[in-house]
Amino acid sequence: MARDPVILHRTGTWLVIDKPAGWHSVRGRGSEPDVETWLRAAVPACSPLEEGGLVHRLDYPTSGCLLAATDAAARAALREAMSGRGSITIEKQYLALCEGGVPNGGAFELHFSKRHRGSRKMTVATQGNDRSIGRAEWRLRGQVGPHALLDVALQGPGRRHQIRAGLAHLGFPIVGDDLYGSTCSAPTVCLHAAALEVGGVEVRAQDPDWAA
Repeated sequence: MARDPVILHRTGTWLVIDKPAGWHSVRGRGSEPDVETWLRAAVPACSPLEEGGLVHRLDYPTSGCLLAATDAAARAALREAMSGRGSITIEKQYLALCEGGVPNGGAFELHFSKRHRGSRKMTVATQGNDRSIGRAEWRLRGQVGPHALLDVALQGPGRRHQIRAGLAHLGFPIVGDDLYGSTCSAPTVCLHAAALEVGGVEVRAQDPDWAA
């Protein structure tokens, strides 16, 4: 089984967890581990809160920084901040290992929508409305074998599968992400939430093994 989550940083109203790959963010119907259940047991203040205090989610295969609140008012304020509203600034940085000839730096501004109810995959388009827009920029950190290791800064609220679907749309699928066209096998999707900055406080997770 994957290792348990680790609390990276805690304040009086919120904490950042290092979520392992292979854990769901919220409780589901199956028997696979999830951070919500772990939080309710490990952090008593999170136990009565919706989704165990989680402010946002990471995909099942994605590791790294996940934000939770320890009271209902803080959770509401931080969720507003995640949506780009309110007085708190939240910045999100990721690591992605990609196929293809990725330029040293770049950015995208694309639109993301579900294909149909229950679809696992997002549709990406160059045009749409403000509710579907997702922005990110990247720089090349280095090479890991034939693949490009990118530092990716997510801009704005963020959309489901934004980095995964966005980079694949540009021709640079993330290694191990067969949902979005990766042809390289890997133990997990090589995407990692490397850092969160919450109200000027930066918290970083340790780089995963695949980034070495």
